[in-house]
Amino acid sequence: MAEAIVDPGSGQHSLKRVIGRKVLLLFVVGDILGAGIYALVGKVSGHVGGALWVPFLVAFVLAALTATAYAELVGKYPQAAGAALYANKAFNIPFVTFIVAFAVLMSGITSASAAARAFGGDYLGEFVTLPVVVGAFIFLGLVALVNFAGISESVKVNVVLTIIEAFGLLVVIAIGIFALLSGDGDPSRALEFHPANGAFLGVLGGTALAFYALLGFEDSVNLAEETRDPQRDFPRALFGGLAIAAIIYLAVAFTATMLVDTKTLTNSSGPLLEVVKVAGLAFPPKLFALIALLAVGNTALINMLMASRLVYGMAREGIVPRVFAAVHPTRSTPWVAIVFTVGVAAVLVATGDVGGLADTTVLLLLCVFTLVNVAVLILRKDRVEHDHFRAPSWMPALGAVVCFVLVLPVTGRSVDVYVRAGVLLVIGVALWFVNRLFLSEGQRPS
Repeated sequence: MAEAIVDPGSGQHSLKRVIGRKVLLLFVVGDILGAGIYALVGKVSGHVGGALWVPFLVAFVLAALTATAYAELVGKYPQAAGAALYANKAFNIPFVTFIVAFAVLMSGITSASAAARAFGGDYLGEFVTLPVVVGAFIFLGLVALVNFAGISESVKVNVVLTIIEAFGLLVVIAIGIFALLSGDGDPSRALEFHPANGAFLGVLGGTALAFYALLGFEDSVNLAEETRDPQRDFPRALFGGLAIAAIIYLAVAFTATMLVDTKTLTNSSGPLLEVVKVAGLAFPPKLFALIALLAVGNTALINMLMASRLVYGMAREGIVPRVFAAVHPTRSTPWVAIVFTVGVAAVLVATGDVGGLADTTVLLLLCVFTLVNVAVLILRKDRVEHDHFRAPSWMPALGAVVCFVLVLPVTGRSVDVYVRAGVLLVIGVALWFVNRLFLSEGQRPS
């Protein structure tokens, strides 16, 4: 965890720049790896059939377009506010800035809810038999308790969890290599397309869902103020992390479809556990389930910690009602914000499945990505004195178009996903107007 230091010139506190390129690279990889690949391999398979690696490949190529926008903006404005900061600088409309921040907030809650559903599924079933919703609720309760207790996460902890999560995926890859060498499995299945609505729409729908497995890359912008040389190190760490994660994901996807039939993958909430169970290379299923639970649980915990602190920060700045800024007198944690975020997550867990909740996360962030790609082009007129990465203009431009297309119903996204995302944003709009209604003119945020 970076220390706060005082800038002698301004008297303001700032974060100490202690993160180097290697640790930043591990953070990016660790942020991407997690619940997505452990839980959604089967759901993506349901869109395209055996060739489930194709949507993952397309998703990474398209994500790289948006990554160029983030790389330029982080180098230009090495601050920890992320997409909301870029929207504020580009559009200078407080309501737009708020909606971007609230969409990021709600994407964290929907992501945690998807992870909670995955946690309560087949991976937990290796140890205890419970209805998925019950298991998810128990997990959310544990997350709330940990959050309330005041957990201070650090980059070092993230590195350890990255190693554990990556180890589980490397186990799957090792199983795939052993299967190829021993002649097991059916590699030809990786070339089979069985989409319900044709290959193009099948890949498009699968890609929209596969985005969930790599959305963590944008979280790393929040380390901008703690990176030693963000202008040089961040682009390399971002693109390097995406490349490493892409290789791991493609190998895992190929192994899964080679060893397990499409129907089994699609119907399983623990698809990689199915791979381990049929593998010729023996690995204890319970141990793998534990690794998967840790990966899925870490995703949810990080998202809920982020969400509650973001609500608290908004309330402290007077952007949402100040009741959300209440801090517990003994634990010094934002207990009202925690109750609010866990309450929203509980409703989502009770009303959505893993695929639907993950798709809602993707939908919200694709809207944010569209604005970020537009923002980087608008902000080209804002010159800064220091050197920084500059994306070829066609990449964020194409990124904006691609993200907008993936938002549209042409992907085959179900209506309930749009309704869920819309309701979540309406909650934000309501909080915004309630706050404006009850604050005096002098108290309102600019």
